[in-house]
Amino acid sequence: MPAFDSILFDFDGVLLDSEPVHCACWAAVLAPLGVTLTWEFYSGHCIGIDDREMLRMMATHSEPPRDWNELWARYPAKKQLFQQRMAANPAFHPAMDGLLAELHERHRLAVVSSSGSSEIEPLLVAGKLRRHFDTVVGGDQVRRQKPDPEPYLLAASRLGVRAPLVVEDSEAGIAAGRAAGFEVLRVHSPDEVPELVRRLVLRI
Repeated sequence: MPAFDSILFDFDGVLLDSEPVHCACWAAVLAPLGVTLTWEFYSGHCIGIDDREMLRMMATHSEPPRDWNELWARYPAKKQLFQQRMAANPAFHPAMDGLLAELHERHRLAVVSSSGSSEIEPLLVAGKLRRHFDTVVGGDQVRRQKPDPEPYLLAASRLGVRAPLVVEDSEAGIAAGRAAGFEVLRVHSPDEVPELVRRLVLRI
């Protein structure tokens, strides 16, 4: 079994289940523009990619096509709404704190997400999990988003590590981790993370 020197966690869908909230917030702020965003479309096409890429795709597929900058102008409103809805009760798995504390005794830890760091950091602080992570790489800190390997390579560079395990749930994130040359553990929800990571990393 490989020895890992670090664990690089995606955020949404891995540490917490915030994707439905992201979708609902985007739907709310885009509706006044006459743009409809459904969970079916969001879950099938938008998870794991940068918000700007998502909005470019939506603008292209709109009838008639729209200027994506008009949609992007709604980002501050979406960000504020998301923070309001999540701040009171971040949806972290109850076992996550103990898992991260145990991992951090032997491994460097990072969050690597397509979401902006200004969205991630407050939730980690509110959930009392920020202390476990040595760095956070948000989508606003890289030029190329997942599935490009840049986010994971940046995290590994910051940590000074060579053998990370990437924990991901999205196709884009899995592709990014593999393109970086790292082993990837695929999960389908935060509920799976404690057991699967313990089994692979802690050999429990």
